[in-house]
Amino acid sequence: MKQTESVGGVVVNNEGKILVVSQHGRSWSLPKGHIERGEDYLTAAKREIYEESGIKELVFIKELGSYQRHPMLIDNSDDLSEMKTIYMFLFKAEDGELQPIDKENPEARWIDKEDIAGLLTHQKDKEFFLSMINVL
Repeated sequence: MKQTESVGGVVVNNEGKILVVSQHGRSWSLPKGHIERGEDYLTAAKREIYEESGIKELVFIKELGSYQRHPMLIDNSDDLSEMKTIYMFLFKAEDGELQPIDKENPEARWIDKEDIAGLLTHQKDKEFFLSMINVL
């Protein structure tokens, strides 16, 4: 099985709302993605958040840990040929207008913390979010 790494973030605004992004217009997740050659994890996480939301100004708060899951296929089922480890960071951001740059992630929203788990598409994303909701 192919092993890959991804990075992402939980981004909290001044109202305590959390950033979620639509991937390919068919699923919802926290912003995350691949690491480009030469990037460290934190730099890659900031770039992915920018691409998927348009937010440039992020204040790093702390590392949130990591979890593993399979990538999702177009029908939202798991791609069992790959296992990715996702490293997540906590960031603070101003409210700013959300304007995704990445055409594969066409929509971003600020959502109340209590509503996030119900919106996230992948079960492992939900489990990770719920495991650290009390530190947000």
